[in-house]
Amino acid sequence: MTRKKKGKSNKGISNLTNTILSILKKDRNQSYNYKQIAAKLGVNDASSRNQIIKKLHDLTGKKEIEEVERGKFKAIMNAEYHTGILDISAKGSGYIISDDFDEDVFISSNNINKSLNGDEVEFYVYKRRKQGKMEGEITQIIKRAKKEYVGVIQLHDKYAFVIADSNKMYKDIFVPISKINNAKDGDKVLVGLEDWPENADSPNGEILQVLGRPGEHDTEIHSILAEYGLPYEFPKEVEAYANQLDTSITKEEISKRRDMREVLTFTIDPKDAKDFDDALSFEILDNGLFEIGIHIADVSHYLQEGTVLDDEAYERATSVYLVDRVVPMLPEVLSNNACSLRPKEEKYTFSAVFQMNDKSEIKNQWFGRTVTYSDARFAYEEAQAIIENNAIPAKAGISSINSIIPQEVSLTGKAYHTTPEIAQAILKMNELAKVMRKKRMSHGAISFDKVEVKFNLDEQANPLGVYFKTSEDANKLIEEFMLLANKKVAEFIGKQPPKKTFVYRVHDEPDVGKLATLQGIVSKFGYKLNFKDRKTTSASLNGLLQDVVGKKEQNLVDTLTIRTMSKAEYTTHNIGHYGLAFDYYSHFTSPIRRYPDVMAHRLLQLYLDGGKSVNEDIYEDKCNHSSNMENLATKAERDSIKYMQIRYMEDHKDEEFAGVISGVTDWGIYIEIISNKCEGMVSVRDMKDDHYVFDETQYALVGKNSKTMYQLGDEVVVRVKNTDLVKKHLDFKLITKITNSM
Repeated sequence: MTRKKKGKSNKGISNLTNTILSILKKDRNQSYNYKQIAAKLGVNDASSRNQIIKKLHDLTGKKEIEEVERGKFKAIMNAEYHTGILDISAKGSGYIISDDFDEDVFISSNNINKSLNGDEVEFYVYKRRKQGKMEGEITQIIKRAKKEYVGVIQLHDKYAFVIADSNKMYKDIFVPISKINNAKDGDKVLVGLEDWPENADSPNGEILQVLGRPGEHDTEIHSILAEYGLPYEFPKEVEAYANQLDTSITKEEISKRRDMREVLTFTIDPKDAKDFDDALSFEILDNGLFEIGIHIADVSHYLQEGTVLDDEAYERATSVYLVDRVVPMLPEVLSNNACSLRPKEEKYTFSAVFQMNDKSEIKNQWFGRTVTYSDARFAYEEAQAIIENNAIPAKAGISSINSIIPQEVSLTGKAYHTTPEIAQAILKMNELAKVMRKKRMSHGAISFDKVEVKFNLDEQANPLGVYFKTSEDANKLIEEFMLLANKKVAEFIGKQPPKKTFVYRVHDEPDVGKLATLQGIVSKFGYKLNFKDRKTTSASLNGLLQDVVGKKEQNLVDTLTIRTMSKAEYTTHNIGHYGLAFDYYSHFTSPIRRYPDVMAHRLLQLYLDGGKSVNEDIYEDKCNHSSNMENLATKAERDSIKYMQIRYMEDHKDEEFAGVISGVTDWGIYIEIISNKCEGMVSVRDMKDDHYVFDETQYALVGKNSKTMYQLGDEVVVRVKNTDLVKKHLDFKLITKITNSM
């Protein structure tokens, strides 16, 4: 691989007409003479300059440019210009998503003009392609989406190239030898883009960080974080600031709060959790109502605006949950200690307290700052055991409740009895949660209980096995009360006159085109959907999600259904939450790991104190940032799962696996292993028994001679052909098709 050099050759200007047009269109208000264009192209020989002069006169004759004064030229702008976001393919062509058009605009690789994936660009549409699709050319890069890339460095004598891991980065990055930052040949590195000279085939960059050797565990995990611009440690000044915070519980502060330390309170969390955001309290009142408190860590008490700690938390906006570690939003002194609602400790909390009857009807509500004391901590499995052991309600009252926690689910590893009062509270709240869930579903909420892939890891983070996390009654109990708090906080502020700025979590209605695509795919499995109106759509989707439970196609259908949904996001403009069937919804219950919840706490307290509404534009910007960071964190989490799945499959290369075809393209079929949800690809080039052609209407590859069909949802048997930890790619060899799969 060689670097294109500036100088005395006319090699880089064979496509001179387009290059000159591109230069003039990019700076369309600027006029250029032939010398300035030659300088932009980095050529200085007489032959090249003469070619430039000739092309300038040719273009003037074609009325594509004009001579505005002697020897100076400008582009003639006939087109209307638009802006949008470029989504690029591995081949270098792409599509622009623009608010100005209902459909995406195709951009061929020779009209990309040095734009990169995700860039905000200016473009014009110049023709319609076959099938009436629009095609355009990029004229200007308004804003680079990304200036740092992860890749492997290749060293040469006087320069280096970085080959990016991302298949969306279609160019290698040139690095002068003076800017390699002690990287060794073959190292995984983080490279920062600098400039991209007009005549250069590749952008220039410098090595910002050496991440390690490709394939090593820490290198690959750090690479995932670096790829999305996510940090994995706190700056020293932030750690120092957090460590000097006064985290003691003082009488003075308690006097400003509602004291709920005497009320029965406990937490239910995943067994491996360290940051306990939320606790529930339970009390039966004299009037027969149940007073249930949803107590949330009072992060905003410690996280003061205008501090380095708050700035860092805002920038991160979310904790990142990778397959083997958590990258927290807050330093450990807060996330796992001061703010974590650990058992047998007094804590400052921000609470939503509801009085409700047996029908889960809310008769009274209260919001405010509290001090609480958690009496006990439970894993979901422990709370579930209490629910299952008392499936038949105790007739003799509280004394006959089975409060034993069996050894196999106990956090201590030993069987033990919790108090009858706590067991009673869990059972009653489970009843109330089921009533709330039933109401929510009847109002059109969508029930997504997607299976989560988890790994059993050894001390070196090697995957020993795969298991699936599903949602039981105990999980749904916590979910319903968190939803209640989030909904009621948003309602409380959203319904107040005059209108007040607040941080909402919104979810728009599904995309009609995506619903139609879903209908087409699931009909292959014999499912019918009805999208007549909002209510029938919700009922249809819920019916579908219920019908596929336990079937081979469950994960495929769950995934496709989720993809029809709009993305939930943060905004100050409330449109409700379609998936939950709520008119008002916010995020209030997880401020240790989500910055929007911190903002919700601050605003709620401000309005409880009678404060005026804050500036909407400022908070809308904060909402956009939070949504963007959440999106990046989700991508990093997915990449880490994919990486661990490939590591797991490396150790199972000689085994055959049953899988379901989860995707079909003209270059091959994607297959998801039923037993572990690992997804890989069988290349059409490796399917040598026939010549296979992609049939888009049937979501299938069809053999030209045999008519053998490999269709979305078909069951097949595969073996691992190749694993690539660096590219996070898994290749399968197709063994056979299971013919009775439908």
